[in-house]
Amino acid sequence: MIHRRALLRTSGVAAAGALGAALSASAAVAEPSRPGGTPAPADTDPTEGVTRTLLQEHPSPAEGWEAVQTLVQIPRHKESGRHSHPGVEVGYIVRGDVLMEFDDRPPLRLRTGDPFFIPSGVIHNARNVGRVTTMMLSTYVVDETEPLVTTY
Repeated sequence: MIHRRALLRTSGVAAAGALGAALSASAAVAEPSRPGGTPAPADTDPTEGVTRTLLQEHPSPAEGWEAVQTLVQIPRHKESGRHSHPGVEVGYIVRGDVLMEFDDRPPLRLRTGDPFFIPSGVIHNARNVGRVTTMMLSTYVVDETEPLVTTY
């Protein structure tokens, strides 16, 4: 489980500059390689390098709920990991290509500029299937007493 406060402490970047800095970075990402040009062995952790940066959080007009916004970055060939949220997620693909996989419905292919909506409690996994680090802007309206992310 990931708590909202832990997002900010472990993100390693300032929330205010995260989106701008990431957008100005080069879209091309080199494939890791060893001397001689052979590809490096695949990582064993499919979620390695995934970051969630807390951008803002505010009380919701509905008592007991809050609005939370994050910038999620998923490197090439990586995924968010199966997880759910204690409220809805309204998102937008800022950059990249994602296969959004669900436990209870067919997967959804999302590309740069696509919006998405994930109902409360739905288990899902965002898999980067593109050529660049995927950036997703996710806004949640969640139960303030629950962790923002529950992993499975």
